Amino acid sequence: MSIERFQDYAREQVLVFRRTLFAFCLIVLLCILLGARLFYLQVMTHDVHATRSNNNRISLQALPPNRGLIYDRQGRLLAENLPNHRLSLMLERIDDLDATLAQLKELVDLSEDDIQRFHQQRQRPRRPFSPVPLKNGLSEEEIARLATDRYFLDGVEVEANLMRSYPHGEVFAHALGYVGRINSAERRSLDNRLYVGTEYVGKSGVERFYEEALLGKPGSQTVEINARGQILRVLDQTLPTPGADLQLYLDIDLQQATYEAFEGRRGAAVAIDLETGGIVSMVSSPSFDANQFVIGYNSAEYAALQSNIDLPFMNRATRGQYAPASTIKPFLGLAGLESGATTWDQRIEDPGFFQLPNDDRIFYDWTWRIRPEGRGAKIGLEQSIQESSNTFFYHLAYNTRLEGLHDMLDRFGFGRVTTADVHNPARGINPTRDWKRERHGFSWYAGDTVNLGIGQGYMLTTPLQLAVATAVMGRHGEWFTPRLLKDSSDQSLLDALPEPPEDITLANQSHWERMEQAMVGVVHGPRGTARALAQNLDYQIVGKTGTAQVFSIENFEDHDSDDVDERMRDHALFVGYAPRDNPRIAVAVIVENGASGGRVAAPIARAMFDEYLRLPPLAESGVLQ
Repeated sequence: MSIERFQDYAREQVLVFRRTLFAFCLIVLLCILLGARLFYLQVMTHDVHATRSNNNRISLQALPPNRGLIYDRQGRLLAENLPNHRLSLMLERIDDLDATLAQLKELVDLSEDDIQRFHQQRQRPRRPFSPVPLKNGLSEEEIARLATDRYFLDGVEVEANLMRSYPHGEVFAHALGYVGRINSAERRSLDNRLYVGTEYVGKSGVERFYEEALLGKPGSQTVEINARGQILRVLDQTLPTPGADLQLYLDIDLQQATYEAFEGRRGAAVAIDLETGGIVSMVSSPSFDANQFVIGYNSAEYAALQSNIDLPFMNRATRGQYAPASTIKPFLGLAGLESGATTWDQRIEDPGFFQLPNDDRIFYDWTWRIRPEGRGAKIGLEQSIQESSNTFFYHLAYNTRLEGLHDMLDRFGFGRVTTADVHNPARGINPTRDWKRERHGFSWYAGDTVNLGIGQGYMLTTPLQLAVATAVMGRHGEWFTPRLLKDSSDQSLLDALPEPPEDITLANQSHWERMEQAMVGVVHGPRGTARALAQNLDYQIVGKTGTAQVFSIENFEDHDSDDVDERMRDHALFVGYAPRDNPRIAVAVIVENGASGGRVAAPIARAMFDEYLRLPPLAESGVLQ
């Protein structure tokens, strides 16, 4: 019997049909599910996935603006933007960072500071595929070596950009300030929308004060990129708005001459144009190279500068606060005249010292060592200015009283900020009774007023304030707006300049001429304290010397400044304006521990006068209009 007799073909056909039907239904069901999924992806969530796709393919990049340029009064560049080649790493494309850095060290001069700054930068928040800078200022040779090995340097890029540069380096470092990398604290306080793509911010000086105007506004571009983050094409672009250009009153020739006149000594000098109130020179010595803050200081060099006892980073012209010494006497003389405490005809005995009634303390004149018996004759205000008699001004201050002295000094701008655009100037101290009580906890004494009469004691001022006050004196009380800005491509900056303080009107306007005549005698008189300055001078200087005591010598004991430690010697000061018949410039000079205002500070002022008076007068309009 064969096997075929036992097979049931009908059942097998039913079984095959059922299996086929099940498979067919399963396939149809899967097709429906697949279709539903495709419908969901293609229709229902199309926008979401299209956006994700574009984000992988299209990127929005910031375009940083060009920082505004800064010019001097004659249109010469003080701060510019130079082409720079920067070595950067795109971390997402680098598998072994340490190996890449080791390879780059063989091709490029990388310092430990470069490596340290790179690691600090890469720890900060950033967009994916954004390059992290490693080194600025690549040389042509370094660029060529990197180009040769480019195939083996995946993720390594050489970018071209613009870098801030200061052609005159340390000469303008304090006045202009500098830009530096944005630190974490600044990043939290700045408007990140304005600093997208920008790594630098103004840190001090003009760069800091006019930061918003100099910065400009960033642009953007939409680009198509590949999976490696490389740009394939630009789809859309909004160009950035460049920062505003500035023209300052500062003059390169005068600034250079002033800086060189210090010969490395510690001090500061400020010069102001009397017609406009423009600050034409502002020097602080010693200085530093502002360019190093842009490219990055070597840590050892920066530490050495920061710990330098001469404080090269300090702007002595605006932040240095000194006792004005005898340079304050012309202003106090006007206070005494206005209050009626003295007259031009009054004469007093000058025994070489002053003593308060019912007080054992003796206030000595500076000439005590050479003339212990005093000047041997009666002395008046004009002679006291020329010879810088302390005795006369002790009497004047005591009779004028603190309030009269303070009010006149206040009208000349002492103890307050009068400049329009100088970054972070010190206010100085024009003391009052309430100030002393709040600061020191005890009352104002008559001896304090006597000390104030010779610019010592609690009063402090800056070279900038002295220059402004001297300029107002040269204009016979007519105020202006002391400022650095002369012109700008942004007119709103000029419109925002504040109005000047109220002019000084004296009860007797002839006092201006008489005081000027007294100050002329300081330089051109036979017994003036700066008479050596008049040699070979073809114009007249209206000036006043000052010597600020740094440490106390009991009873003016005999001593030679050469025997005193250099840093314990008196500060040397000089203020003045010139020429007398048509004043164009006012200056204030201080040389720390210079010992003599007439011998040390006055020659620097002479160099400033000579340089400025040979320059052409300031043009009314700027070069940026």
